[in-house]
Amino acid sequence: MSKIRKDIEENTTALQENYSNLSSQIKDKLEWFQDQKIGIIFHWGLYSQAGIVESWQLSQEDDWARKKESWRNDIDTLRKDYWALNHVFCPENFEPQIWAEKAKSAGFRYMIFTTKHHDGFNMYDTQYSNYKITAADSSFHTNKKADILKHLIDAFHKKDIATGLYYSKADWHSPYYWKDGQKPVGRYASYDPKEDSKTWKKFSQYVKNQLIELVKNYGPTDILWLDGGWINTTHNEYLPMDDIASELRIIQPDLLIVDRAVGGKYENYVTPERKIPETPPKKAWESNIPLAKNWGYVPNDEYKSFVEILSSVVQVVSLGGNIILGVGPKPDGTLPKEAQNIMSQLGDWLQIYGEGIYETRPYQDFTQKDWFFTWKKNNIYAFHKNIGGKISLDLENFPLRIKKVINMETKETLLFDRQSISTLQQAEFIGIQLKLEENL
Repeated sequence: MSKIRKDIEENTTALQENYSNLSSQIKDKLEWFQDQKIGIIFHWGLYSQAGIVESWQLSQEDDWARKKESWRNDIDTLRKDYWALNHVFCPENFEPQIWAEKAKSAGFRYMIFTTKHHDGFNMYDTQYSNYKITAADSSFHTNKKADILKHLIDAFHKKDIATGLYYSKADWHSPYYWKDGQKPVGRYASYDPKEDSKTWKKFSQYVKNQLIELVKNYGPTDILWLDGGWINTTHNEYLPMDDIASELRIIQPDLLIVDRAVGGKYENYVTPERKIPETPPKKAWESNIPLAKNWGYVPNDEYKSFVEILSSVVQVVSLGGNIILGVGPKPDGTLPKEAQNIMSQLGDWLQIYGEGIYETRPYQDFTQKDWFFTWKKNNIYAFHKNIGGKISLDLENFPLRIKKVINMETKETLLFDRQSISTLQQAEFIGIQLKLEENL
């Protein structure tokens, strides 16, 4: 991880925070959240048209985004051409019901969609900005699915998949954040909010208006996923979160708010990015892992293997976390074939082994090298990467009374003694169900 990205990918202090003063509704919602286990996040916007790493190339100081290949030779031309992408971005093959069907088949229990990235381009019909997919100067505005967010939320709700809204607190297109006539160097506001409190107050109201609009008009939503972690932590950039959160929870009392990498009472669960924490966070948590190298669509991107993705799923769940997998849709509105292939394989695996994944909690009273354990009710589920041949599980020191042992792939009852279970299965990760005599 580059030093410049450290504040957007990691907050070790936040990862070890505990809860205080949660309402009963939020406590219940966090239990619900921890049952879902696997989600999908779509990063989609103008950056897919450019084929670059989200909108990061707009930030002059974030040169890591331009090191491999800058989209334009100089920052002024890059910004000018990028802002104009709304005139050509036209995802005419966008079929939200197909996205929802494929997500359902893959076993995803919840979905988060990028309503607005740092570039300020709104992928929904906001009333507070003309820089949006439904604006008259957008190529897509005459399409019957122009309000992309609405159609996507509706499609996922019809498939009984929970929904969440990604929203960047920063807005590089807003004159209240990057003021007209100024040349911002980095990702931060182009002015000091403490010295120009009048402009910052306008920006804060703009953010509040949009968040209320999203939760009110595109609900019911389960998660508000706030990105841009430097806001509310540095450079005097602080939003009135008490006021904003109270207004949002009037609309939806059980809304989970995830002010990423900020910590405190509005980071209801923590989101380690591109990694699995060695020490599980004290709060509920969710590892964020893109299927490819990048979150958004980049031509000829490098995709992870299915085995690598599945290994992450099993490891995260055995540690007590959720995992959200990132897919970057193409500019025409379709999902990359490589992503679809991984999703299809994941769905096939979960059809067999999902019982040991969903609604489970980590089982930590028994460990064995290379095995991963989960539990629910009177069942322990043991997973092991398939290395070919028979896999053995040594039960000599297992602390509970086992009633039955089941091969999760074949549903066969396995013979066992206190020494070991041996099984042969075909999946990339095999699974054994230990049925206990009593509930845990």
